Amino acid sequence: MQESIEKLLILQDRDQKIRREQGELARIEPERQALKAKAAAAQTELEDAKLRSKQIESARKDLELEIDSKKQMISRYANQQLQTRKNEEYRALTHEIDTCKAAIFQIENQEIELMEQAEATQKELLLATKALSEARKLVDGQVAQLDAREENLKKELAELEANREQLASAVDVSARDRYERLLRSKGENVVVGVEHGVCGGCHMKLPPQLLVSCQAEKELVGCSNCGRILYYSRDMDLAVAE
Repeated sequence: MQESIEKLLILQDRDQKIRREQGELARIEPERQALKAKAAAAQTELEDAKLRSKQIESARKDLELEIDSKKQMISRYANQQLQTRKNEEYRALTHEIDTCKAAIFQIENQEIELMEQAEATQKELLLATKALSEARKLVDGQVAQLDAREENLKKELAELEANREQLASAVDVSARDRYERLLRSKGENVVVGVEHGVCGGCHMKLPPQLLVSCQAEKELVGCSNCGRILYYSRDMDLAVAE
């Protein structure tokens, strides 16, 4: 194998590693945000449960005030009954008292319903509090692992990129420029082998003359279909498979 191909393959291998590291690094932040979103969702559930509990308690207090108001009205009507001597007026006051008592009965039923809701909400609060605690513990641990992984990846990537510069500088300028152009247009797999007479990149059949040139290893040979740089090694079969 010619020297320029060997150097390009080493450079390509380094570029592939760099891309893998960059890809893994790029996935860390979305993963971290997804984990934080889980904790935020658990926090929201708890806040919603607290809000429902406050609303129920506020509604219960309003009913208590309404009952007190009805009781005061009953007391006032009863005093008025003691003072009146008119049967018609007495009966009217009795009706008002009965109406207030009926209203109190209905309000007390509403209170019972609210008490049942409050009990259910308290259970929700306990579950939501526990869920939030567990979510935070889990998320904090996983985020810490991601942070550590991110730090390691950044260090590894910096080392790879620094080494990549050294490897690139060792490649012939014209070969390196050609490689870099292909890298920008084709992606990371631009120096490919030939097997069974086809390009290892686009997998298209190659002309016989091009195969001969590739085997001669006197110059960089490009695929006539995709332009990728071709190379031949002894364990490859240049003949087209029947």
